[in-house]
Order: sequence, then structure tokens, then C-alpha cells
Amino acid sequence: MADQGPVDRPEIAADLERARRSLHELLGSASPGDFDRRSNGTRWTNEQPLFHMVFGYMVVRRLLVLVRVFSRLPDRVGRGFARVLDAGTPLFHQVNYLGSCAAATVFNRRRMGRQCDRVIAALQRSLARETDANLRRSMAFPVRWDPFFTETMTLEQVYRYPGKHFDFHRHQLTLG
Repeated sequence: MADQGPVDRPEIAADLERARRSLHELLGSASPGDFDRRSNGTRWTNEQPLFHMVFGYMVVRRLLVLVRVFSRLPDRVGRGFARVLDAGTPLFHQVNYLGSCAAATVFNRRRMGRQCDRVIAALQRSLARETDANLRRSMAFPVRWDPFFTETMTLEQVYRYPGKHFDFHRHQLTLG
């Protein structure tokens, strides 16, 4: 692997913090009626994509583990795994939708801010411990699962992913 220079950790950390603050601003400025209003372009109420935005950060913690493991295996293993996941895309989308509906009842408007704080703090600690070599590790991803997944993603790209996911869903909210 060629030396590509240092990874801009402060930029990644700042984006994690930006999303954390943004979520708290959204939660603090929304009225009870805002949370129950339908979001734009989804079947969710505003509260559900708000949780789903936090969930994107929760998923990243698991994706980091997968990249660390699969990056050490032969590429064909990771590509095969990504193909199997892609084949299950319709089921994944249904579980993703229903899971966010159900989870938003637990990590609701009163609890999702604290959950966001915890998960982003954990990501910040993890990012600070990563070496540049580890941040360049990569694996194949199921590109049909998410518009921000690419065929191969590095650990650095996985750390950057949830901000894109957050911003995408932020534009679907119909808050006050």
C-alpha cells in the first residue's frame, strides 16, 4: 500500500461533533407535533428518521470491526460476503425501515440525544487510537444497501460515512 499521507483526523472528528450538535439542535427546537409529522419522501414520522440518523453512527461502530476483520482476509472472501449481502437488499431495506420504527420508541426524542452523545464519544475515542495504516484498510461493501456505500471502503471512509447519511436524512425532516 503506497503512502498516501496522513489522514485528516481533525476533519473527521469535527464532522462527528457537527452532527452531534446538529442533532441536539434539532431535538431542542422541535415541538411535540413536529416529531409526529410525516417526514418528506419517507413513510416515517420525523422522530423515526431522527433515530435512524443516530443509528447510522451506531452501525459504524460495527462496520469498523468488520473492516478490521475482512481487510485481513483474501479479497475474494470480502467480495463474496458483499455479494451475499447485496442479494438480501429487499429484506435489509424492510428490516432497516421497521427497525427504525421500533427503535425510535425506545431511543425516542427524550433518549436519542444521550445515545448520540455516547456513540459519537466512542467513535471519537476509536478514531484517536487508529493508525493511518489501519485507516487505509478496506473491504468490499454491499453497494445496494446505502447510496453512500462504495464497492470498496476504507476504515477512513467508514468514519466519514455517517455524516453523509446524517445529512441526507436531515433534508427529509419536516420540522417546524
